[in-house]
Amino acid sequence: MLIFFLVASLIMLFWAIIGFTITNDGMKNDLSLAENYFITENITISDDSADFDDRLKELAEDQNSWLMVVSSDGEIMGDFQAPKTILSHLNQNGFSGLMMNNQAIDYTYWQLDEADTESPVVILGKENVAAGLLAQVKEQIDWENSQVDLSDDTAKLLTEKNGFFQLLDQSGNVINQYQAEDTPASYSIEQVLSLNQSETDSIQTFHDGATNQTLLVSVPNQQSDSIASEQFQSPVENSILFVFILMFLLLLGSTFWYAYKFGSPLLQMLKWIDQLSTGIYHQPLNNLQEPALYKRNGRLKKKYRLYKDLIINLSHLTDTLKENEEQRGKIKLTREEWISGISHDLKTPLASISGYAKMIETQEYSWTPEETREFAETISNKATYMKDLLEDLTLTYRIKNGALPINPEQTDVDELLRTTIISFMNNSNYNDKILQYKSEDHDVQAEIDPKWFQRIMDNLIENALRYNPSGTTVAVSLAVIENQLLQITIADDGIGMDQHTLNQLFNRYFRGTNTSDSGSGTGLGMTITKQLVRLHKGSINVKSRPGEGTVFRILVPVREFGGEKVG
Repeated sequence: MLIFFLVASLIMLFWAIIGFTITNDGMKNDLSLAENYFITENITISDDSADFDDRLKELAEDQNSWLMVVSSDGEIMGDFQAPKTILSHLNQNGFSGLMMNNQAIDYTYWQLDEADTESPVVILGKENVAAGLLAQVKEQIDWENSQVDLSDDTAKLLTEKNGFFQLLDQSGNVINQYQAEDTPASYSIEQVLSLNQSETDSIQTFHDGATNQTLLVSVPNQQSDSIASEQFQSPVENSILFVFILMFLLLLGSTFWYAYKFGSPLLQMLKWIDQLSTGIYHQPLNNLQEPALYKRNGRLKKKYRLYKDLIINLSHLTDTLKENEEQRGKIKLTREEWISGISHDLKTPLASISGYAKMIETQEYSWTPEETREFAETISNKATYMKDLLEDLTLTYRIKNGALPINPEQTDVDELLRTTIISFMNNSNYNDKILQYKSEDHDVQAEIDPKWFQRIMDNLIENALRYNPSGTTVAVSLAVIENQLLQITIADDGIGMDQHTLNQLFNRYFRGTNTSDSGSGTGLGMTITKQLVRLHKGSINVKSRPGEGTVFRILVPVREFGGEKVG
C-alpha cells in the first residue's frame, strides 16, 4: 500500500513537472502563454510607476513584443518598447478603443491582482504581420478590374515574411495572387471559414461588399508547427523517460528493501538452525558478540517481529538441545568418575582379599583354625567395606544427578534423635564414650525424609564417636528457631581438626589425618551428609581446633520443601 501511494505521488509530481516544463518552454517562445504569477513576479509597482524585470524585458525583446502597465483609471504607469502611436492612441481613445480598433496588433493582458478588480493591468502587444499586410495590400487593389498593383515595399515585406495573398471572386475562385504556390485554386465556404483556425499560419481576410471579392493574406507563424511539436515532445519525452527510469529505480529499491526486510530475518533463522546442527546451542550473535535478534533492552528487533512464533520455537528448541547436551556431558562425566572411583577404591580391599585367599590355599604351610578364622574375618571385613563403598558411590552419584527421590513427611524429629542416640549407646564399640542428648521441646515436628535424615545423623554421630579417643563426650542438641528452622548441634570435646582438614572435610575420598582408624570408612560419608542436608533445603557448617573438639551445626526448614539437584 505504501509503495502504491509513493508511485502514485511520484507520477502526479512528475506530470506536474512536465506541465510546468511545457508551459515554461512555451512562454519562452510566446510570452502570451505566461501565467499570471510569472507576470506578477517580474513587475514591480512603486507608487504610480511600474518597473519591468530584466527577464521579462529579454523575453519581450526576443519576441518583438512590447509591454505596458495601465492603472484602473487608464493612466500609463510604465511601458517597455511600446510604439508612440500606441501610447498616443491610448491617451486619446482609452483602453477599450485601443483593444477594439487596432487589428494589426495582437493583445494579451493580465491583472496584477486577480482578486482586486481595481488593480493595474499588464498589456502585452505584438504586431500582427498578416493584419498589417492586409491593410497595405487592400489599398493597392483595383477592385473593379480585380487587379493588384503592389508597391515595392509591400512586395518586399511579403517576401521577407514568406507571406502570400490571394484574391477570390464570389465563387471562391482565385483570380489574382502573389507568392501563393502550392495553394488551392479555389475555396469552398467551409475552407474559407476554417482558414482562421490554422495553427501554422496567421491568416487575415477582407471582404469587399461592392464586388463580392475576398482578399486573403497569409503569413507563417514565427513558431511553426514542427518547431512547436518538437518543443512539446522534447520535454514530454525527457520527462516520461525520467519517470520510467525513476520508477524502475524505485521498483529496484523496493525489491531490495523487501528482500532485506523479509529475507534478512530468514537468513538469520537459517544461520541459527545451521548452528544447532553443528552443536552451537545459542542464538546468532552480531559482530559485538551480542544477540543479533534482540535489542539491548531484551526486546525483539522490529524486523524480526513477523517471525516471533518461529523465534520462540527455535529458542525452546535451543534450550532443550542445550540442556540435553549438558545432561549427556554430566552423565558421561559421572560414568567416567564412577568407573575411575570404583577401580581406584576397590584395588586395596581386593588386594587384601586376594592375598589372604592365596595364603589360605597354599600347601606349603598348615594354618591353625584360629589363623584361618582371622583370615576369614579380614576377608569378610574387606568384602563389607567393598559393599559399603559401592553403596556410597551409588548414593553420591544419584544425589549429584538428581536421581535420589526425597519423600518429605511429617516427622517427630525429637523422637528420631532419641532413637538414634539410644542405638549408639547400646553399641558396645562405643562404651568408652559419653553420649548426651538435649532438646528444648519434646514435640518437634518437621517435614523431612526420615530415611535420609537418619543417614545424616548416623554419619555425624558415628564420626564423632569413631575418630575420637576414649572418654570423649559427644553432645547432641535440638532447638527450633522462630518456628521456622530446626537447629541440630553435634559437639564433642575430642582431638579436633586442623584448618587443612576442615577445608577438605566435605570433599570426596578425604580422610582426616587425626583418625585412629584410617583404614576404615569409604571417604564419602561427609560428602553424602552435606548433599543430603542440601536436598532438605538446609545448611551445615563445622567449627574445630586441634585439641578443642569439633562442633557441627545443621539448619533445616521446618515446613515442606522441594528437593533440589545437588552437584
